[in-house]
Amino acid sequence: MKILAIASEGGHWVQLLRLTPAFKGQELSFMSTNPDISATLKDYTYYRVPDANKGTKFKLIHCFFHVAWVVFRQRPKAIITTGAAPGLMGIIAGRLIGAKTIWIDSIANAEQLSLSGKIARYFADRVYTQWSNLATNKIYYKGNVLS
Repeated sequence: MKILAIASEGGHWVQLLRLTPAFKGQELSFMSTNPDISATLKDYTYYRVPDANKGTKFKLIHCFFHVAWVVFRQRPKAIITTGAAPGLMGIIAGRLIGAKTIWIDSIANAEQLSLSGKIARYFADRVYTQWSNLATNKIYYKGNVLS
């Protein structure tokens, strides 16, 4: 199965990489905001997209078009993300092509879902939290990535 894994750099990226063994045997590619990351992913296709956040609204639009271009061109069967904005853009674009979409909220969000996670609830097929106290009937807890 063709899977696109998306995360911003930093903690989101570290958490996403911890999931890589779960996709053994699949056609996995990655997307992030740091051009230097590609050197660490020799066995995978890597797409760099511009970074954006709620404070850079015009960059969010630019980011969405970059992410959507890759999603529409590659047509992954599933998109998984640990956040933040580029992952949310991937979830939205993925829904437009009928891909299965999974949002895993960052372990750093212990008190409430991240802003992107709150938005992702409306677009993602599945939303996971890494904190049991944040689980609901629509937000799932199955443990954490950084155990």
